[in-house]
Amino acid sequence: MQFIDTHCHIYSDAFDEDREKVLCDAFSKGISPIFLPAIDASSVPKMLELKEKYPEDIFLMTGLHPTYVKENYKEELQFVAAQLQTQQYCAVGEIGMDLYWDTTFLKQQQEAFDTQLQWAITHQLPVNIHCRNAFDETFEILENYKDKGLTGIFHCFTGDFNHAQKAIDCGLKLGIGGVVTFKNGKIDQFLGQIPLEHIVLETDAPYLAPSPYRGKRNEPAYLQYIAEKLAMIYNCSLEEISKVTSRNAMTTFKVIPIGL
Repeated sequence: MQFIDTHCHIYSDAFDEDREKVLCDAFSKGISPIFLPAIDASSVPKMLELKEKYPEDIFLMTGLHPTYVKENYKEELQFVAAQLQTQQYCAVGEIGMDLYWDTTFLKQQQEAFDTQLQWAITHQLPVNIHCRNAFDETFEILENYKDKGLTGIFHCFTGDFNHAQKAIDCGLKLGIGGVVTFKNGKIDQFLGQIPLEHIVLETDAPYLAPSPYRGKRNEPAYLQYIAEKLAMIYNCSLEEISKVTSRNAMTTFKVIPIGL
């Protein structure tokens, strides 16, 4: 079986000591390809190195993460625009809204999000959306793109059933990660009502490790625990989870890696 990790920060400093080992472990367990979202300009050099080293297993996105929207956000956006011209990215992400830590740059986040959604439409690329404590603000902007061919993934989905329906109506798949395995995660209570055709898998490593590793560093190999939980929720085999979620991911990112 093969599973696809649609969101992983393997370039993070958290993996500096054993990145190659972690990746090899994931590949040996059938976790491939792995999609890397950008955070800001500083994340790109390591991402490009990984793509060069693992061209068949690593795919890249480019974008400005909402929590990195600061005083220099216009400069960062110019960098994203330049990266998009290189045509070496399969999505625009991760982008979105985050009002959990700070609301100082709310207007700038809204501008950056809207701008990058426009670029995704222009370049005919899917998006990878981050949303934390900002569902209303996120959907307020997304609603403007419902009829413009927007596609992508609502990363680390933690909303309720209505939020899920809104995301799907906007042309997005739901990125399901470690939260689905948490006792207080809540999304497992209604996820089975969402057709599996709208679901993709992700780890968000090194963050949000699934049970039984909750609170520890997450790794792409832990995707198997998320898949197992989904098999329970949907009352189906792991093979079915692998087949459907992998097809969903490949359709969304419009890439077909060797071996899949």
